Amino acid sequence: MPARSRTTSTVPGATSATSRAPRRAAGGARSGARATPVADARSMPQQVQAALDALKRKSTVHTLKGMARYGIPADNALGVAVGDIRALGTQLGRHHALAIALWETGCYEARMLTSFVAEPARVTPAQMDRWCRDFDSWAICDTLCFHLFDRTPHAWAKVRLWSGKRAEFEKRAAFALLASLALHDKQAPDAPFLESLRLVEGAAEDDRNFVKKGVNWALRAVGRRNPALHTAAVKVARRLAASTDATPRWVGKDALREITSPAVLKRLAVRRANPTTRGAR
Repeated sequence: MPARSRTTSTVPGATSATSRAPRRAAGGARSGARATPVADARSMPQQVQAALDALKRKSTVHTLKGMARYGIPADNALGVAVGDIRALGTQLGRHHALAIALWETGCYEARMLTSFVAEPARVTPAQMDRWCRDFDSWAICDTLCFHLFDRTPHAWAKVRLWSGKRAEFEKRAAFALLASLALHDKQAPDAPFLESLRLVEGAAEDDRNFVKKGVNWALRAVGRRNPALHTAAVKVARRLAASTDATPRWVGKDALREITSPAVLKRLAVRRANPTTRGAR
């Protein structure tokens, strides 16, 4: 989702907002994870090969060729649509050791599959950092942030840490993760989001395509969350829109177009009128 979180695509890596179980607290792991499957008698290499074989059966030349149009490296990919990857993840269930082994294959679809197979409660901060360093496209970055990392208890710490990274996709990960938290962490208070707006404003001058789009996505997501955060996000967006620098000006103007749109304002008015609505302030 390099430009809009609301976009849905059949290209591997494109994600859309899906219904999520609420978190227990800001930064805490979400409930509702799929049950771990019964023990598999096969060795781990056999389980990995079986997963790769299942992915290969779903691969198409059309999907593989289409990846380049979305800026997704295809040199170590099979060409499997994200819907099929998710379906296989549901079939496999949560299996952390398998997730680690799949990541180590280096195969794009196998790494995507880790998003749906890894156990959020068992993901360590060091593991998140290792996988983040391996990100080579917006697709793998956004999918892990959107479907796995934001479920872990380390998510907020990684937003702060990764926002200071230099590598393009590591830095994007900070803001993809922030956007995911804004969309999914329904129980979080406003304070960490208000703090994160400083990170957004500080990173808005980074003119690299995938960083600035990640920053923009995060600003829009925070601004849509509730009336109080909307007010704060609009102030940040207006400051950025007034910049003489083209990059922060684009980030601000594009965010303002969405978060001041009639549709967003109408949803926020409903939340303001019904303060018991989850996430309303």
